[in-house]
Amino acid sequence: MFRLLALHAHPDDESSKGAATVAGYVDAGVRAVLVTATGGEAGDILNPAMDRPEIAANLVAVRHSELQEAAAIIGYHKVIMLGYRDSGMPDSEDNERADAFTNADDEEVLERLVTIVRDEKPHVILGYDSHERYPHPDHLAVHRHGLELFTAAADGDRFPNAGEPWAAAKMYAPVRSVNRMVKIHQAMLERGEESPYAEWIERIDPDADVGKRITAVDISATISRGRDALRAHRTQVDPDGFWFRVPEEVVLASYPYEDFELLAARVPVEPRESDLFDGIALG
Repeated sequence: MFRLLALHAHPDDESSKGAATVAGYVDAGVRAVLVTATGGEAGDILNPAMDRPEIAANLVAVRHSELQEAAAIIGYHKVIMLGYRDSGMPDSEDNERADAFTNADDEEVLERLVTIVRDEKPHVILGYDSHERYPHPDHLAVHRHGLELFTAAADGDRFPNAGEPWAAAKMYAPVRSVNRMVKIHQAMLERGEESPYAEWIERIDPDADVGKRITAVDISATISRGRDALRAHRTQVDPDGFWFRVPEEVVLASYPYEDFELLAARVPVEPRESDLFDGIALG
C-alpha cells in the first residue's frame, strides 16, 4: 500500500490542514501516520462552551483526548506524540521556556523524525510551508525540520543508528491557496452572505501563489469527515466561529478541493497534479 506521514505542530492542526484529503486516502487503502510535535499547552480555549475551570486545569489531557478522537475520525493508523511543549506566540513566556518545541535541539528533533520516517517509510510526507501569514514559532519549526527531514532520512551518513535510509518520493504542505479563498469568498457574496475571507482577501497579495506548484485534491467524498474531525477539537473550535461560517454545500459548489504546495520531489512531477501520489511507484 502507499504510505503517508503528516507532521503537525499542535493538536487540531491535523484537522484544519488537509484532514479531508487524508481521510480520502485512508479510504483508498493508504497507510497514514500522524506526528504531532506538541501538546498544545499554550493554546487558548476558543470555544465559550468549553471555557470552564475544570477544562483549563486539565487542558493538556483534554487536548490529547480531542486529538485521538479527531485522528480516529480521519482514519490515521498511528498517532505519534513527540512530547515537546507548545511554544506559544513570539515574545510570550511560553516561547521562552526551555522545553518549548522552538527551543529544542535541532539535531535531537531531526534524529527523532528521521527514525520515524525510516521506520514508517512514507512515500509522501506532509510538512508546512513558510507560514508567512501565520508565523507561529512551532509552525516555523515544523517547516524547517520537515525540509531537513526530507533530505536527512535518505542520507545514510546522517544518523546511522536511526535505521536504514528511506527516500520519500514527495513532500507537500497543506495550504489555503489564493484561488480557493477567492472562489469561496465570491460564492458567499453571491448568496448575499458575509464572507469570513473578506479581511483576508483585502490583505493578501493576489499573486502570492504565482510560481508555486499547487496540487488541488478533490475532497467531495470526505469533506464531512474533515469537518467532523475539526469539531472534535472542542476547546479550540467554536462551532459558530470562522471554520464553519461557510456551509458545506458552498464549498462543494465553489471549490471542493484541498490545496497542497509541493516542497520537494524525487520523482517527475506533472504541471497539473490531482493526486499527491501521482508518479510514485509502490516500494
